[in-house]
Parts: sequence; C-alpha cells; structure tokens
Amino acid sequence: MSNNQKMKAVGAYRYLAISDPESLVDLFIEKPLPAGRDLLVEVKAISVNPADLGMRENNNYEEGAPKILGWDVAGIVEQVGPECQLFKPGDEIYYAGSVARPGGNSEFHLVDERIVGNKPKSLDFAQAAALPLTSITAWEGLFDRLGINHSVEENNNKSILIIGAAGGVGSIATQLAKWAGLTVIGTASRPESIQWSKNQGADFTINHNSHFATQLKDIGYETVDYIFCLNDTVQHLANMAEVITPQGKICSIVPTDKTSWTGSLDMDLLFSKSVTFVWELMFTRSMFQTKDMIKQHELLNELAELIDNGKLKTTLTERLEPINAQNLRIVHEKMETGRSIGKIVLENF
Repeated sequence: MSNNQKMKAVGAYRYLAISDPESLVDLFIEKPLPAGRDLLVEVKAISVNPADLGMRENNNYEEGAPKILGWDVAGIVEQVGPECQLFKPGDEIYYAGSVARPGGNSEFHLVDERIVGNKPKSLDFAQAAALPLTSITAWEGLFDRLGINHSVEENNNKSILIIGAAGGVGSIATQLAKWAGLTVIGTASRPESIQWSKNQGADFTINHNSHFATQLKDIGYETVDYIFCLNDTVQHLANMAEVITPQGKICSIVPTDKTSWTGSLDMDLLFSKSVTFVWELMFTRSMFQTKDMIKQHELLNELAELIDNGKLKTTLTERLEPINAQNLRIVHEKMETGRSIGKIVLENF
C-alpha cells in the first residue's frame, strides 16, 4: 500500500563483499502507509547487528527487489494504523522490528506496535537505537529461557558465565544479570574488551580462547549456575559442559551454522549433569505472531524505566552521521571483524 510519496533508504540487490560499493546502495523507494496495528515511524537513528550481516549474506534476493536491512530503530510515530491501541502520533519510540518484514534502514518504517517500546526519556535517539535488539535478546535469554528470577535475594549466591561479554548482547546482558543480583563472569580476550566488560558490571573476566575450568578455579569457582553463550556454540560446548553446575542451565543465541568450527553439537556432553539447554532468538515472537508477542512491548518499557532510573545504561560506543550506504558499509565492515565493542549507531538521513 502506498501514498506515492518517496523516501530515502539503503538496501542490497544481491550479496557482494562489503568492500564493493554496490553491496549496500542508496535508494529512493515508496513511503508506506500503516494498516492494522502498524505504526508508521519517522526513523531518527538505527544501529547494526550481526543479524544485518547474516541477512545480507544469506538472504534469498528477489530479482530487481532490494532487501532493506536494519533491526534497531529509534524514532517518532508519524501515523498509526486503524487498530492501534498503544501509541499515537508524536510518541518517541524504540524497537527491533521483525526479520519477516523490511528492516528500518529507511526514512520511514512500518512496525507492529506490540513489539515497540516508549523510548527512554533520558536518552537521545542514537543512545536508544543501540538497545532494542540486544536488550530483547538478553532479557528473553536471561529471564524467559534460563528462567532467572528478578529477585536479588534469590540470586545472591548464583553465578552466570557470559561468553562474549563485550559484544552488543553481552554488554546489556552483563548489566541485566548484575541488576538481577547474579555474580557475573564475562569472557573477553583483549585489554579494551576486558575493561569494557568490567565497566558494564562484570565481577570477573576470563579468556574465551583458553580452558574455562582452569581460569574459573583461579577466581574461586568450580562451576557456574548459568551460561549465556553469545559466540560460537560448537567451539565452546565442551568447555561449557565441564563448568556448568549439575542441573544448571545453558542458553545460546548462536546456531551451529553460524559457528567458525564445522560440526554439530554433541548434546551427550550435557547428559550426565542433567543440564537444560535452550535457544534464544528474539525474532521468534514477531516471526510466528505468538500470542505473547506483546511481551516485547512490555519488556522494552520496563527497560526504559530501568534506564531512566539509572539502573542500566546505553551500550552505544560510536556514532556516525548521516544514515547512508557509504556509512552503513563502514559499519558492516567493522562488524565483520568480530572485534567490535558495544554498539555502533547511525543517525539522521
């Protein structure tokens, strides 16, 4: 559905190496109109996630139709669909959106209001755009999948190992786990990523390239109650199986086809300890239109309150301006190194 107005966007027509200027291109496409429970959002800031890299590489491109990426947006509601109940024009919002629909790398964007939150009042648009996808992933992983209670008293003597603590999800997961009262051990391998992890609240750090059990013993831990794996599940499984507490729980966000090691998961490693292993994908609720889809609206609002009350902080580390193909290629290239810390945000078209 269109109103024949045009808008700027950035998209891809086919997969090319990010060094190729045609890998992401500036577009002029039709501005959409909201229907149902959709909001039409004026996009103020976006951030880039590994999901963007994966979709650019693995997407089944349709002939002649560009793929619009981008699953982190902060902006202003311009128009609401006829069935909207949660927002009105002028509201400042933030959200991750759905991979089943065009992404947010466009001047205006359609999103279902049930996966949208009110932007934290204490943050500007760029600071807010750093948060949605990683925060939803971290929140669902910790509290929905691992079943961790929000009670500090209950978590007082419990520990969590976060593998990849300095990345986008790890940065906010560390903060949330500390808020919930857990002892947080993060993995990081470089001086700058170790320092960043500690700045987010990690009590200890170990190196994910070395034997976990030996390093944990050095800081006084035989095992950990929970593990949140944010990097290379296959590579780390043997280490995880060794250090997880009997009847402990492991959550991973990295499927086996996204790992650097070939091979599948040997789940028998977890059998003798009766370990719970769960997956987390924050797009599941929007992709399958689950009955509890509105939980993402609720958790983004709760997160905004925690930020405005000084309990959590943005994970933004770098800003670029404007939002265009050239700057997005720069950010994708940085992300492809696998060494980026926190979140990189682009603002203003």
